[in-house]
Amino acid sequence: MMQTKSPRLEVITRQPSGTPRPRPLVFVHGAYVGAWSWDRHYLPYFAERGWQATAFSLSGHAGSAGAEGLNAFSLKDYVSDLREIVTSLDCDPVVIGHSMGGLIVQKYLEQWDLPGLVLVCSVPPQGLLGSALHMMFTRPMVLLDLHRVIGGGVPSPESLSEALFHQPVSRAMLNECYMNMQAESMRAIWDMSGFDLPRRPQARHLPTLVIGAEHDALIPPVLVEQTAQLLGCPASIIPNMGHAMMLEADWQPGAQCIADWLLQHDF
Repeated sequence: MMQTKSPRLEVITRQPSGTPRPRPLVFVHGAYVGAWSWDRHYLPYFAERGWQATAFSLSGHAGSAGAEGLNAFSLKDYVSDLREIVTSLDCDPVVIGHSMGGLIVQKYLEQWDLPGLVLVCSVPPQGLLGSALHMMFTRPMVLLDLHRVIGGGVPSPESLSEALFHQPVSRAMLNECYMNMQAESMRAIWDMSGFDLPRRPQARHLPTLVIGAEHDALIPPVLVEQTAQLLGCPASIIPNMGHAMMLEADWQPGAQCIADWLLQHDF
């Protein structure tokens, strides 16, 4: 593993084993977390299979600069973070975005192109409204508890487990998530709630994989399928998974789905 920093951003890169594959991979994390969420399983998995795998922490997250001004960061600022990482690479990467990270990549495509795109349990192009309504009717207490994070609080371990996982979660993993959770930018939340959503489905012209989790409490399969329909591609719903599929105990099926798709497109 190589852990470096740009002038502003925490960057974690796993170098490929053997002959590198044609395209590097860049992983964009979701709200309330950082690059660490990708590095436990996914970065080593893809590096071992020949891809240069890079994750970075958005401004104000984890080891990146800007925590003191977190609430001022917009989705456009996060897009600028992604642009900084993309332009630092030797060639354009395939970008994999999870949850909020998926919406950031959709916003990125308003200005720049990519060779390929993977959306994992992504906030849909129409924003957070559908997710909020789903949770209001299915898990209202979890929704209320998670809202505490926006203001810098920490949800209960029980709410965290219910929101992120479907499979039994170890105490060590739950503690890791609990200790590393952080506040999210209020401005970014407002942007995702309708103030700065992607203007049109730019991903229609490029190879796109849209995957979701069968038991996702935050972005249910129906929203994943709507996203795929808007982007003109099929949805792949991974069984026995929750929202944080990269951290589930049996995380491999989601990673394998992405790897198979990458190989299919010669990335």
